[in-house]
Amino acid sequence: MDYLSINKQAWNKRTQIHLESKFYDVEGFKKGQSSLNPIELEQLGNVTGKSLLHLQCHFGQDTLSWARRGAKVTGVDLSADAIMQANLLAQSLALEANFIESDIYQFGQDNQQQFDLVFTSYGAICWLPDLIEWAKVIAKSLKVGGEFHMVEFHMFNDLLSGMRYFPNGQADVDQEGTYTENCDGTQSTIVTWSHSLSEVINALIGAGLNIESLNEYPYSPYECFDDLEYVQGFGYQKLYQNQQVPLLYSVKAIKSQ
Repeated sequence: MDYLSINKQAWNKRTQIHLESKFYDVEGFKKGQSSLNPIELEQLGNVTGKSLLHLQCHFGQDTLSWARRGAKVTGVDLSADAIMQANLLAQSLALEANFIESDIYQFGQDNQQQFDLVFTSYGAICWLPDLIEWAKVIAKSLKVGGEFHMVEFHMFNDLLSGMRYFPNGQADVDQEGTYTENCDGTQSTIVTWSHSLSEVINALIGAGLNIESLNEYPYSPYECFDDLEYVQGFGYQKLYQNQQVPLLYSVKAIKSQ
């Protein structure tokens, strides 16, 4: 199964839908709105003058938001359409950014640059079959003393939705629409994998990174799952038997040598 071609086709289709969505609000972004959330802003802190690699960057809003905050940014994504739109968006905003069309594993083989920061977020790792190789790409891409920052949807919510928590190496092949409000029932074939929290952490440790922090959060900034309710000042939560479900987690890791 050529999962890369299948997912690339899906994300090419999704890119156009996302560009026209209220969820991404491209016009608001062009007027100065940031696409970054408080979790990642607090975790990364001051990025001025730092080189930042954004893995699975979609059409570049987060990447360019980091550029607006002073980082020297490079974004990588599988989708040719997303990378084309990222370049167009950067040009329209007169922001310097380097965007690369590549899957993560091929990028790891081709890339010779090292960065101060590597960043990934929100629905990224489910598209990857092998987290050990993913972590190796991250470690190779970091300078000594460089930081890896990850903010991701928590797998516990997937479990409540009927998906497996523990990985078994098997891909899930589904027909799904995208998560924006303007999807209109449009579906694509997608190929994804389940990854437990321990798999993520152990892959990073195995690649030689030191875990500095792991945090879990009961709120999501995005209303992109079923049965969420908005809590003023916090975001969206899900309750299971009247208890909060973990919806996000974040990881900070350091390359020490």
